Amino acid sequence: MWGLPVAHLLKRVPIFLPWSCWPSYSEGGSWWSLELGRMAETCKVKYTVLDSPLGKMELSGCERGLHGIRFLSGKTPNTDPTEAPATPEVLGGPEGVPEPLVQCTAWLEAYFREPAATEGLPLPALHHPVFQQDSFTRQVLWKLLKVVKFGEMVSYQQLAALAGNPKAARAVGGAMRSNPVPILIPCHRVVRSDGTIGNYSGGGQAVKEWLLAHEGIPTGQPASKNLSLTETLLNPSFESTSSKPCGRN
Repeated sequence: MWGLPVAHLLKRVPIFLPWSCWPSYSEGGSWWSLELGRMAETCKVKYTVLDSPLGKMELSGCERGLHGIRFLSGKTPNTDPTEAPATPEVLGGPEGVPEPLVQCTAWLEAYFREPAATEGLPLPALHHPVFQQDSFTRQVLWKLLKVVKFGEMVSYQQLAALAGNPKAARAVGGAMRSNPVPILIPCHRVVRSDGTIGNYSGGGQAVKEWLLAHEGIPTGQPASKNLSLTETLLNPSFESTSSKPCGRN
């Protein structure tokens, strides 16, 4: 076993380690680390590492929902997103892996195979602290999830208006940096008003360009999605998380 390549060993390895054994997330600063630390005190967090065209990705979650999706390396995409991707293996999930991680794995595998196929798949419950409290960041992320669908783009200013504050484009940028579940909540579809793609804390501009190309979204032109500013708020049924903390196991 130990003679196998490291990449083979890492592919879809379920990891059950105490939170203290893992380094703190660098994105989001001290607030992110503090909130995740509090979450770990009340949730039994488990992990799965997936192989993807964008490198290794770590999924974390508990029985209540998904906590995060994180790129483990700053790998520059070296595959053409327009090429037919290899058919990924279906991961049913070994015993003990929370259902939200199994659902997220299936969703991501479908996304990397054929992004449009995810439209009919259930989303995993979300249980990161950002979704447990009423805030502008939470509203922005829910709006992005509900309104901006596969193959569409939106500008930071448009998304700010949808979230109820048209002048908060800069705050929307901050919300994108705080997104704990990139790809699932598609912050890569948020671009500048002039059509330039802007930054992407989920893995850098090369990753953002790859994701947009993977969905067939043309870049370099102004975002033109006709978004109604009277869109209703996200139906609470989408919010499959609970404000109550997980019990200790």
